[in-house]
Amino acid sequence: MSVATHRERMTVPALRRRKGGEPIVVLTAYTAPQAKALDPHVDILLVGDSLGMVVYGLETTLAVTLDMMIAHGAAVVRGSENACVIVDMPFGSYQESPEQAYRNAARVMIETGCTGVKLEGGTEMAATVEFLNRRSVQVMGHVGLMPQSVNTYGGFRVQGRANEDARAIVADARAIADAGAFSMVIECVVEPVAHEITKSVKIPT
Repeated sequence: MSVATHRERMTVPALRRRKGGEPIVVLTAYTAPQAKALDPHVDILLVGDSLGMVVYGLETTLAVTLDMMIAHGAAVVRGSENACVIVDMPFGSYQESPEQAYRNAARVMIETGCTGVKLEGGTEMAATVEFLNRRSVQVMGHVGLMPQSVNTYGGFRVQGRANEDARAIVADARAIADAGAFSMVIECVVEPVAHEITKSVKIPT
């Protein structure tokens, strides 16, 4: 007779300690069945606002609402036992002010049971990340290609090819790390820039 093994849910301090060590496995989940299937194999389940495109057939993530993220975040938490669950903050739910970000992040955490939230942005969001961190909201940063800024980029394009852009992305990453983010997504950035970020910040990327 086989005995099911259960490990404690992955924590933020444990993830921080993995910097420079064992790679962290992160996959995206939107539903309880997905979470249940992935949970034994990952350290983090990210409930991405990409669900707007993947699940709802939207062209971008911009129309995703806080209620949508909460519904899917709660489903992923219910479907998992071991992974640290992080929920994306959707467009318009955190950019106005640190106070707005806290109200909405607190609602996400209370109503889903997730460990923390992910938000997009660099130097301009550092004060918000610090505000959240000081109030016990764990934040995963996100730099490089930021889908919520797709209209600014004119589409989904690789970032960091020009020297000026590369320097700006590295500065963004350092600012978010210094503000207290516990980890960071580097999306669609040329490889040398991603390596530079990983070397220059003290948190897992």
